[in-house]
Amino acid sequence: MTGDKDKFHDLNQTVHGYVKFGNESKVKIEGKGSVVFQCKNGEHRKLNEVYYIPDLCSNIISLGQLAEGGDEITIKDPFLWVRDVTRKLLMKVRRSPNRLYKIELEEVNSMCLTARIRDPTWLWHMRMGHINFNSIKYMEEKKLVEGMPKLNIHQQPCEGCLVGKQTRSPFPTHTNYRLKKKLELIHGDLCGPVSPPTPSGNRYFMLLVDDYSRVMWVYLLKTKDEALQVFKNFRSLVEVETGEKMKVFRTDRGGEFLSKEFTTYCRETGLERHYTSPYSPQQNGVVERRNRTVLEMVRCNLKTMKMPDTLWGEAVNHSVYVLNRAHTKALKDTTPYEMWTGRKPHVEHLR
Repeated sequence: MTGDKDKFHDLNQTVHGYVKFGNESKVKIEGKGSVVFQCKNGEHRKLNEVYYIPDLCSNIISLGQLAEGGDEITIKDPFLWVRDVTRKLLMKVRRSPNRLYKIELEEVNSMCLTARIRDPTWLWHMRMGHINFNSIKYMEEKKLVEGMPKLNIHQQPCEGCLVGKQTRSPFPTHTNYRLKKKLELIHGDLCGPVSPPTPSGNRYFMLLVDDYSRVMWVYLLKTKDEALQVFKNFRSLVEVETGEKMKVFRTDRGGEFLSKEFTTYCRETGLERHYTSPYSPQQNGVVERRNRTVLEMVRCNLKTMKMPDTLWGEAVNHSVYVLNRAHTKALKDTTPYEMWTGRKPHVEHLR
């Protein structure tokens, strides 16, 4: 709890209520938000669920609330230690003569975009479409790409990521079985309608993922009935490029994939179909998760650079291009681009 409005990183002033103290007095809550502190090692840590109480003269942190959030509290005369879920030390506080634990914390505001761009780490974080800092560090250390300088990785929050990557519950992080050859299994999904449409009238995009290499292709569509012709063109392209035959196509039960024309085409060409069970998108988790990653990157790019939403089609194409050249946990010490082409990707031209 704090009475200083300027300390908040973000504040929702629609939250109201009262806090009751031990002497039966009450103070009014006029908002709830989060405060960001800077640690001695330069990292930033966010404290959530902080009440804004204008009548409060002191700033109070509840040990019980920290414990409910997963932090570990240890008190041994005369110190109090607070550690996070990974047992990393957050605070070490000496008990004061009046038996309180007082600590001076330095709160910080978000770094402005101009200042971030001067920092090569933030610049490459944005150039790589806001993929997480650990992936960037891994790519640079393992030399998975060329043209990326040595970077000093930060632990500071990125506002574009906070806005663009909000989510509910995640899909499984990996599948139980992986194919051994290109085109043995292709995952497909159609996303849309997206509003507003692109300047050329596209309202949908179809994402296709090769299970073996995890390389992606994306096609923008005006209507769902274009999906069959787009898939035919895609199949011809990749089969000629690789010299392999596509064997299995896995999708959900969307009408565009269950149509009579699509079913007839697959039966006549010998393409095996796999469908997910109703209301079970996790069964096609590879493309569903990549779909979410693409959309997160699109939102991050558009919102960070304050571009109009009508450019989502260009952002989708760019995001797929970047993700094909970025590290993914599904592959060890390589990128989808290298798995598909046999060459390391070059990223110096990215802006």
